[in-house]
Amino acid sequence: GVIEGDGRTIEKIHAYSGRVIDGHCPGLKGKQLNAYAAAGVMSDHECTDPEEAIEKLRLGMTLFIREATNARNLKALLPLVTQSNERRICFCSDDRQPTDILEEGSIDHMVRLAISEGLDPVTAIRMATINPAEYFRLHDRGALAPGRRADLVVCSNLNDLRPDEVYRGGKLVAKGGALVDYEDTTALTKARGTINIDWSKTDFSIPATGRLLRVIGAVPDQLTTEHLVEVATIDGDQAIADTSRDLLKIAVIERHLATGNVGLGFVKGIGLQRGAIASTIAHDHHNLVVIGADDISMMTAARSAAAKLGGQVVAEGNHVIASLSLPIAGLMSHRPIRIVRDEMQGLISAARKLGSQLHDPFMAMSFLALEVIPSLKLTDVGLIDVDKFEVVPLFIE
Repeated sequence: GVIEGDGRTIEKIHAYSGRVIDGHCPGLKGKQLNAYAAAGVMSDHECTDPEEAIEKLRLGMTLFIREATNARNLKALLPLVTQSNERRICFCSDDRQPTDILEEGSIDHMVRLAISEGLDPVTAIRMATINPAEYFRLHDRGALAPGRRADLVVCSNLNDLRPDEVYRGGKLVAKGGALVDYEDTTALTKARGTINIDWSKTDFSIPATGRLLRVIGAVPDQLTTEHLVEVATIDGDQAIADTSRDLLKIAVIERHLATGNVGLGFVKGIGLQRGAIASTIAHDHHNLVVIGADDISMMTAARSAAAKLGGQVVAEGNHVIASLSLPIAGLMSHRPIRIVRDEMQGLISAARKLGSQLHDPFMAMSFLALEVIPSLKLTDVGLIDVDKFEVVPLFIE
């Protein structure tokens, strides 16, 4: 939309003129990248290779190196960091699951990993603190100096940063790995009631209207997908999943306004041999996404996720095998992170027993509906060819 000069997109950029404008432009190079930068977009966190990242830096953009649960780009991009450019490079975690936060950490994990890969500790700390603070024009933080916020992490080893104490606004809030002060978040549980689905219009059957299918190709540890073309597996007059080819059915159900919209398609790379997985986390629209080897399992998983006021589910046939309730907008839990972590581990374990060997199939699934990241994605209005920026039919004539 930015590159092509889409009116509504350009209006948004103009509306925020003079403010920080972040972007997503994976794989963008050359004249298209020049157009993107010239429009006023200031940063990108989707780089996967150094050549692409250096070009963006040369055009004046700020680079955010990401180390998420599914998109792990730090080691690949770290070699591009030099004394000449490190002040315009920052760290970001993007989407990171509770298990990874508890076992590895968040931005602190990136600092440790960067140092272990040979980056100067002070440079790594700057990329996690003052660099992003200055980029976002938060000039009251990011450094230790009079007049700045006293948001502090106190560590005893510069080469292996582990917080001994944490201060927020000058007040000690954590010590020795335990909270000593915290705010009650019970009020957050009031943000409910975001699951509104017209089940009378929810049908996962796909009439076979052709022989060739557009198929989403999931790429391990990346947000981008492949735009594949596969021969349909047909049973009677229906196109069906085919686990022998890792060809699974995927559906995106509109869950906010009960419009009845259901996008249907196929995906490769998830690995399920039976059953289905479902989730109400689907960036950025957060509709209900379900992937499965059969329609019955898909419906069981989808209905269970909705019944929980949002969440994630593994099902086989009519039975729910594992689940996680996310009642706050269908996205979050008010329970302690370790409980959420344990239930998520149960979900991943259940998905693995059904055949998926991905590090986190739920995180991978959440990005299959993100229609701004190339190349082929699915939304509640159908398949999106992101490269062409248009809705395309499932079957190819």
